[in-house]
Amino acid sequence: MADYLVIVESPAKAKTIERYLGKKYKVKASMGHIRDLPKSQMGVDVEKEYEPKYITIRGKGPVLKELKSAAKKVKKVYLAADPDREGEAIAWHLAHSLDIDETSDCRVVFNEITKDAIKESFKHPRPIDMDLVDAQQARRILDRLVGYNISPLLWKKVKKGLSAGRVQSVAVKMIIEREEEIKKFVPEEYWSIESTFQKGKETFEGSFYGVDGKKQDLGNREAVDNILNQLKGNDFKVDKVNKRERKRNAAPPFTTSSLQQEAARKLNFRARKTMMVAQQLYEGIDLGKKDGGITGLITYMRTDSTRISDSAKKEAAAYIKEAFGDDYLGAVRKDKNSEGAQDAHEAIRPTSAFRDPKSLKSILSRDQYRLYKLIWDRFTASQMAPAVMDTMTIHLLNEGVEFRATGSKIKFKGFMKVYIEGNDDNDQEEDKFLPEIAEGETVNAKDIEPNQHFTQPPPRYTEARLVKTMEEQGIGRPSTYAPTLDTIQRRGYVTLDNRRFVPTELGEIVIDILREFFPEIIDVDFTVKMEGDLDSIEEGQTEWIRIIDQFYNGFDKRLEKAEKEMEKIEIKDEPAGIDCEECGHEMVYKMGRYGKFLACSNFPDCRNTKPILKEIGVKCPNCKDGNIVERKTKKRRTFYGCDNYPECEFISWDKPISRPCPKCDSLLVEKKAKKGTQIQCTECDYKEEPQV
Repeated sequence: MADYLVIVESPAKAKTIERYLGKKYKVKASMGHIRDLPKSQMGVDVEKEYEPKYITIRGKGPVLKELKSAAKKVKKVYLAADPDREGEAIAWHLAHSLDIDETSDCRVVFNEITKDAIKESFKHPRPIDMDLVDAQQARRILDRLVGYNISPLLWKKVKKGLSAGRVQSVAVKMIIEREEEIKKFVPEEYWSIESTFQKGKETFEGSFYGVDGKKQDLGNREAVDNILNQLKGNDFKVDKVNKRERKRNAAPPFTTSSLQQEAARKLNFRARKTMMVAQQLYEGIDLGKKDGGITGLITYMRTDSTRISDSAKKEAAAYIKEAFGDDYLGAVRKDKNSEGAQDAHEAIRPTSAFRDPKSLKSILSRDQYRLYKLIWDRFTASQMAPAVMDTMTIHLLNEGVEFRATGSKIKFKGFMKVYIEGNDDNDQEEDKFLPEIAEGETVNAKDIEPNQHFTQPPPRYTEARLVKTMEEQGIGRPSTYAPTLDTIQRRGYVTLDNRRFVPTELGEIVIDILREFFPEIIDVDFTVKMEGDLDSIEEGQTEWIRIIDQFYNGFDKRLEKAEKEMEKIEIKDEPAGIDCEECGHEMVYKMGRYGKFLACSNFPDCRNTKPILKEIGVKCPNCKDGNIVERKTKKRRTFYGCDNYPECEFISWDKPISRPCPKCDSLLVEKKAKKGTQIQCTECDYKEEPQV
């Protein structure tokens, strides 16, 4: 019989840890939280210093009974929930439910699920950290006070099923404000002049820079013509050649935010999927008996720190030296964290640098492999030497008109041998070769082409861009990003169009109400200050009741005002201009959980509903009669099908285009490429150059 009971959140983690600890330990899972505030009521007594009313979560009775029974049979119980605020709160709730003294050494924490880390953590058990618990409890109570007071108002005045939360409301407001920026944006004209220059048999590209050594912008065609009229002939003199060596450093290891952003860019993962797959890698994968059985492959995935342990740095250095040689070893550099980072534990990294992705490819699922490779590559690159680039700028003159040509080539790859960080503009650094050229030489401009451009509005937020902006502004914390993005979509406040957020009418109505009656809820500065207050509770500098009280005193008065003054808003159904094929009544547009849809105006007598199909102007290549329309899966993934479905079952994940393949006359589709979009044939090998 076991002497000790260890309680973790998940069965996968329990299985891994039990194998490491041996026969004296029994490891069981609580399946997350055991206790929580009731769903059916506020559960916070504002008259008694915001005392929370915790109850056993419905369905957790049998789990709690099993844990109580197991606890009675052992000498000691260890609580080993995740190493963050929520994990500390889970441990505290378990201590209460199992009559464990929270001041005893009952809490065990570890940042990675490996044999050494687990065994070491059990040598240093500690009491439950009540500052961490209070910080989590304060967040939960704040969110409950906001949600359970404002949401019923929205149900009464607007529509049932709505909700308003602190972080989610700010995120929706940011999306709406970006949409307003786009609508108000007035494009401005500007021009560039490009040219292909020839030196002997070699050619290179250059662009207009300015006149008489001063940079000049070209705002219209007249300015362009003035420059072109100054030129005499096509010969340009090489006035100056600048050469220099430039170093480029690797990006730091992943935080939760940067992992979600890069997984979106490089793997096309949504934030929720990234965290789900990362959880699997953290809790453990069965590598087989020969390689250690179930093993955690990455460190804890909810972190805003880029710190790396000394032991991990040493192991990475040993791997890099063995795999690439001494030249590729990076210098020891100080880890930099963003302002406000809690730095509770390390960055996200592989638990062993020697466990390279190739060795695990046959064991991991496709998604697990791709995310693990991303994490491993980023961490390994972060410990490698900088890349060295040779850069060259050629200054070319013709009657005082200056063109410049810039080029670079990689002299030493360094970390780029393993990994290059992505960005939202698909703008990767590439070699741009320039010919060897000396000052005083003459080159010929083959083509001088003026090009008209217009400034572009700010882009809509992708999930990655929104997470990045929230992190930069201090809104939310690592554990809140994915749930926030998920909630605002489930509530119907925003939709995704081409993987970018667009606010719905419902979202705009809710934010307008909050702006009028509860401005602090959607105020970025207020939300950032509240995150700082929660951090100060965690650090033991502030009492949680005082923070709640400061907020609620003003909030309570706003609630009273809103109850009296908020007018009922009726969202009228918009006529669709077509009749219901089942009863003949008019069809209308309704707002649902996933945005607008078509429904019969004769509801509830007629329950006919249809999705809104968006035609893309392409005839079906299968039945030749139908039109291709944009559709959505249950998980909101876009695909394309024939509007004659189910008679015609044509389907494509890639967007078809209207013109046929010039080589075989088959269907052409748009596919995502590393740099923008590439058009290619569905039948033959025809491809076009990617368009950014």
